[in-house]
Amino acid sequence: MNQQALMKKLKQLQDEMVETQRQIEATLFTASAGGVVTIEMLGNKKLVKVDIDPSFEAHNSDDFEMLSDMIVAACQIAIDDIDKFTEEKMRKYQSMLGYGGF
Repeated sequence: MNQQALMKKLKQLQDEMVETQRQIEATLFTASAGGVVTIEMLGNKKLVKVDIDPSFEAHNSDDFEMLSDMIVAACQIAIDDIDKFTEEKMRKYQSMLGYGGF
């Protein structure tokens, strides 16, 4: 493959990677914890919504701490889902850029 063709292929690959990353960042992920908290997070890890089941009643500080823990857990689940999704989407580019990709 000559240098010009290689540069064209690399540019095309770069454009595809940028578009894939844009799509990942715009994807909405939903996660829940404890059956009480549901969150929505974009693929860029921006938290956009937190829903708390209206039947949840906090009677003391332990209840609020539990609620806080559920929010953190739901966020971590969403982040883990985003990371896995991103890895799956970007895997093909990693293999192309590795040995024998061109």
